[in-house]
Amino acid sequence: KNPEVVQNPVATRVTTPAHAATPLPERELQPLADNFSRVHFALDSSTLDAGSTAALTANAEILRRHPEVRVEVQGHADERVTGDDNLALGQRRAQTVVRYLTTLGVAPSRLSITSFGEERPLATGAGEHVWATNRRAEFRVLAGTAVRGTVQ
Repeated sequence: KNPEVVQNPVATRVTTPAHAATPLPERELQPLADNFSRVHFALDSSTLDAGSTAALTANAEILRRHPEVRVEVQGHADERVTGDDNLALGQRRAQTVVRYLTTLGVAPSRLSITSFGEERPLATGAGEHVWATNRRAEFRVLAGTAVRGTVQ
């Protein structure tokens, strides 16, 4: 089965341990976080395209180089559908990203999932460019039990 194509995934929550190997010093967290890439999706889709898989391959490499780091994968949607449908779509997008990262060797215990649906847009307004910007998964770096900045 192609890990890039997800059809009707079962909603799951990936749990993470309450500790990290050796915590990364505070001054190194944001520069590391800044190296993660967002992943964007087509309308009403949780399928990864070639650009997304390339970005996730680079993100997986960062995680392999820093075993002390965990990430929360945050799924987002645009505003055209609201409520539970967008929360479910954001969840599927985050799950797709987690599944792909695990195929690249990232331990599932280092990844967690959150869906925000349309609640946290990057861009405001209307139009395809705005909506496409908001259809995404992004990464929040976690070190130990402390939550660090959302990354791009």
